[in-house]
Amino acid sequence: MTAVFFNPLQDGFTEDPWTHLAELRESEPVHALLTGGYALFRYDDVFALLRDPELSVDDRNADLTELDRGTLLEEFDDDMEFESILGLDPPDHTRLRRLISKAFTPRTIEALRPRIEQMVDDALDRMADAGTADVVGELAFPLPFDVISEMLGLPDVDKEQIRDWSGAIVKTLDPIISDEEMVAAFEANRNIDGYLADVIEWKRKNPAEDILTAMIEAEEAGDRMSPKELRDQVNLLFVAGHETTVNLIGTGIRELLDHPDQATLLRDDPSLDANAVDELLRWVAPVQMSRRITLKATEVRGVEIPARAFVSTSLASANRDPEKFGPAAGELDLARADAGQHVSFGSGIHYCLGASLAKLEGQFAIGRFVRRFPNAAIAAEPVWNGRINLRGLDELQVAVN
Repeated sequence: MTAVFFNPLQDGFTEDPWTHLAELRESEPVHALLTGGYALFRYDDVFALLRDPELSVDDRNADLTELDRGTLLEEFDDDMEFESILGLDPPDHTRLRRLISKAFTPRTIEALRPRIEQMVDDALDRMADAGTADVVGELAFPLPFDVISEMLGLPDVDKEQIRDWSGAIVKTLDPIISDEEMVAAFEANRNIDGYLADVIEWKRKNPAEDILTAMIEAEEAGDRMSPKELRDQVNLLFVAGHETTVNLIGTGIRELLDHPDQATLLRDDPSLDANAVDELLRWVAPVQMSRRITLKATEVRGVEIPARAFVSTSLASANRDPEKFGPAAGELDLARADAGQHVSFGSGIHYCLGASLAKLEGQFAIGRFVRRFPNAAIAAEPVWNGRINLRGLDELQVAVN
């Protein structure tokens, strides 16, 4: 049997990663990566690893020898210590998540429903007027960006500038990144950090009924976030709060246009909206992989993974594992009974804080799109964003009339 190596740079991977992931899931579910570390491809292994309390997400616990870039990033040394909950273990993670959660409640999310509905309808009106429109530029990007901006109470910002910075930053989540991309990411993070520092200072002087004010004021037993902690959490919410939802809406609509039977099913049955979004999350996996760090030698399916090793969990592969989702795992089924068991938002203590918001935005954007435009058709070859992990579209031209 020919050896199979995880290679996201091979021709056709961006358009169809699933065939390659299925090969690995079947032939080598615990895989030693050529770039260092390991990757898991089966649902049970991915789910168990994400929930394992004996693993870390803090890069300081990893052996970074193989990732050393010499003096390349020396000028960014002061910017490379992040304190967002995405890269912290308990008890620091527990403390910060508790403080943030006080400003990110189900009631807060539910109160956004009318505003999200209006934003979606306004975008669809513009698309209808145009006749042919870019789903990403008109709907998938501005909706989550504007929602998180309003939630945080941010002043008017240059969307395209933030989009460029955000796109550069999330490239660091890819398993392979060039020196040039790494430098661009840290420059972008420095820029957005400076912008957010100014915004937070402005917000302190202009408090309002918004999440940023609530985060500034969040306190428990005399505990508040430090200025850097606050800035890093807002940075995370700002970037993560729209990047993954852009991918869900853009690729979700593309998949429905490629599966007209499923689009018709959703169009005719609004009661499927919530389940349909879970199935699309399973199907497109807006975040393709997550990672943990071993604190001690760990065995998975007879393979010993050494201490201080990065272990990537292929969320995209796990979501299509027939051992979990049955022989029809490779089919899109908006009525799938167990669609909600996908791992697209992770699992365990690091389960995505914004999952309910992303689902709500997806339900309105995707459901209302297919009902407003029953004859919509892809008008040009989709343009992919070039990211391996946060796989999505930069452009999707659709004729809507």
